[in-house]
Amino acid sequence: MIRIIQVAPEIGPGTGVGGVAFHLETQWQRAGIPTSRFTLAEARGHWLPTPGPGVRGKVALLARVIWFSTVGTVLARRVARHDPDAVVVCHNDALVGDVYVNHGVVVEAMRQRGHPVLRLLRNPVHPFTVARDALRYRSGRVHRVVVNLTAADDAALRRTFRRVRPRSVVIGNGVDPERFRPPTADERAAARDRLGLSEDDRAVLFVGHEFDRKGLPQLVAAVASLPSTTHLVVVGGTPDLVAGIQRTAAAELMGGRLHLVGPVADPRSIFHACDVFVLASAYEAYPLVVLEAMASGLPVVTTRVGPAAELIQEGVNGRLVQRTPASIRRGIEVVLSGQPQAARSAARSTALEHTWDVVAARYLALFEELR
Repeated sequence: MIRIIQVAPEIGPGTGVGGVAFHLETQWQRAGIPTSRFTLAEARGHWLPTPGPGVRGKVALLARVIWFSTVGTVLARRVARHDPDAVVVCHNDALVGDVYVNHGVVVEAMRQRGHPVLRLLRNPVHPFTVARDALRYRSGRVHRVVVNLTAADDAALRRTFRRVRPRSVVIGNGVDPERFRPPTADERAAARDRLGLSEDDRAVLFVGHEFDRKGLPQLVAAVASLPSTTHLVVVGGTPDLVAGIQRTAAAELMGGRLHLVGPVADPRSIFHACDVFVLASAYEAYPLVVLEAMASGLPVVTTRVGPAAELIQEGVNGRLVQRTPASIRRGIEVVLSGQPQAARSAARSTALEHTWDVVAARYLALFEELR
């Protein structure tokens, strides 16, 4: 029987890299496959400070990345040697594993936002990450296979590192359709009441922590110019990011139509309260939140990032837009002026094609090939 060891700094429910590892672990364990973890705790990095806002937060993040990339690599390789028949799946930082899951190419993210060299040098984490990953991809001795989440990321990887020695495959992310589902009428009414939304109000939802990269300033400007019955609900962000958005002219113009909720451990009730989800990112690998929104019955307005072109059917379950307030506004208007129940059903149907059990099975087929 296959045994699996997953290597990632953190593994747990939610979005991001740790969430992907958690959902895969859950599916494999349900199938009776022994699956264990190697995280920052196993790498003896529990003493490292927690990343946060500002320069101190960036230094804390750099410390964690360096620790897991170096000490974590050594200790994870030791664990792998003690169980040579296990398939090791690495999700971040450590240079170990039969399979490496590429959750994004940092150079491509900077390239898409413009001035890539300046952006890379401004954050101390990025130069280290690029140098480390050059070793990861150009060596044939670190990983046997690289899993890219989209064909676009596979192309970006080769454009950035030229010679990628491990073979690569494309396996996207998934969603739990039982956890994320459309609300009942009572659930929707209660969720909207908690946000102070009336029956005639329409709510646009944004979920994310990196406001600039994910296009929140453009979204605020777009919604500010929509009718007074259109509200914007923002989930996520550090206190300094939230304060920065509050100071913008568009936010002041919106007044009570802008709901800055902050980080939320379980955003499902907020999904239930809203009418459309918007993500105007400059770059994404494969954002889980898009599938979570669609599984919750929300049509999606998004830029052409990650799997957007594969998931969005224009005028059916959402809209593809440019990263400008005018284009975002038009996309929201089209969705909100359509048939809401038809759009909700179409979004849900799309999400059901990308469930975690299907994704986990594709990984298992890959592992069988490696054996």
